[in-house]
Amino acid sequence: MTEKTIPVVELQAKDLPAYCPNPAMPLWSSHPRVFLDFDHHGEAKCPYCGTQYKLAPGVEPGHH
Repeated sequence: MTEKTIPVVELQAKDLPAYCPNPAMPLWSSHPRVFLDFDHHGEAKCPYCGTQYKLAPGVEPGHH
């Protein structure tokens, strides 16, 4: 998959702490669970599969 075809998963406060693979991913695509560190823009990328995550507007990663 290229970066253009990898979906961006938007997360709400209830989804924190965030990890990948996320519960919506199919079993065949699983890899070891990794917790995500968000940058100052509220974005993170899984080092295993490249899935991109972003926090929904108003969600702050440091408060959970």
